[in-house]
Amino acid sequence: METNETQHPETPQEAPKEQPAQQPQQPSQPAPEKPADDGMSMADLLKAEAEVNEKIYSRGVVSVKVVQVTPEFVLVDIGEKKEAAIPLAEFQDEKTPVPGDEVQAVLDKKGGEGRYTMMSHRRAREKAAWETAKKLFEAKERVKGKVVELVKGGYIVDISGMRAFMPLSLSELGGAHKHYLPVNAKVKFYIIDFNEKDRKVVVSRRQVLEEDEKQRRGEVMAEIAPGRIVRGVVSKVTEEGLLVRFQGIEGFVQAADVAWRNPAEALKTYKRGQRVKCKILSVDKAGEKLTFGLKQLMLNPVDMLKRKFAYKSRVSGKVVSVTPEGAVLKVSEQVEAFIVPEDYGAEGAPKEGQSVAGVVYAIDPDNFRLKLSVKRCEEFEDRKRMAQYLKGSPSLTLGQILLENSEDEGEL
Repeated sequence: METNETQHPETPQEAPKEQPAQQPQQPSQPAPEKPADDGMSMADLLKAEAEVNEKIYSRGVVSVKVVQVTPEFVLVDIGEKKEAAIPLAEFQDEKTPVPGDEVQAVLDKKGGEGRYTMMSHRRAREKAAWETAKKLFEAKERVKGKVVELVKGGYIVDISGMRAFMPLSLSELGGAHKHYLPVNAKVKFYIIDFNEKDRKVVVSRRQVLEEDEKQRRGEVMAEIAPGRIVRGVVSKVTEEGLLVRFQGIEGFVQAADVAWRNPAEALKTYKRGQRVKCKILSVDKAGEKLTFGLKQLMLNPVDMLKRKFAYKSRVSGKVVSVTPEGAVLKVSEQVEAFIVPEDYGAEGAPKEGQSVAGVVYAIDPDNFRLKLSVKRCEEFEDRKRMAQYLKGSPSLTLGQILLENSEDEGEL
């Protein structure tokens, strides 16, 4: 068998003996042409076929009808006695056509005696894709494609039959140093370099992701407001505070807002990747910046102390240290008190280990200590004893008072 016949074998269905062409009978009188099913006259159909035939041989992209599918070829009608053939392998990335389907094709090689006219669906798709890609590139519109190959430094993507290159640096937000997209992944991108002469096309998925991310961030910023409680993820821990990401937006928690007590120590308990619940303290929509607080979701120790220790209530504690600034008392495992020198009692400065009682007159919001006064406590106790004494002594009459006064004057 000859080589060219091996490349374009005829199928048994395709090789019946050609019947001798019959001469059409000439009508005695001109008869009106019978309209085709679609309303076109025979002359119109012949004209359309001639235009298609001309387009085929000028190697333009045409739409042809499938008449038969063999194990090797898709046979299509090109308006000639013999069908043209398209290699079936060119449809491997698509649904295999069936008789009656319309497919796009372009002339590859003219046929001859015993040989099919060969057409290419792949080249037709590629040619159409180049034309479409050029329009989308000029209009700066998004393009849909599919990853078909992983290559060094990036990906090869298919755009309706046209191959383009997507660098790793343009495949992910912030760039990438390795492949993350699998083969057959469907992606959207922009064409950023289109060189039809050199058949070079470069695309960027990163640009699409950045646009989508910007839009999403804008929607998030429009919805949130100070006071809202959200959940985020710690992205970084510094001495100044925590960086927390919330729906792709990074906010900051100042060290002072991490905890009410010992924020520097509390800061050390957090780590990257930890999920946290926080309160939005401020929103900068123009700059897309958020300020969070963690301690704002915890009960303020000042409020706790106010509930437990009422104003002017009497509190006792053991002195743990004495300095020129005052004395520190341990009231309980979690509560401390402080007495300034001006509020010492009649005995003066207390000693370490001594038990001292005082009255609460304030709470220090900086170190969450009770402010006690021994002096006020002693004054309160003196008034209390005086009141009890006066309550227990007999009341004097006016005569007794005058008598006592006269006796005192006589003595003088």
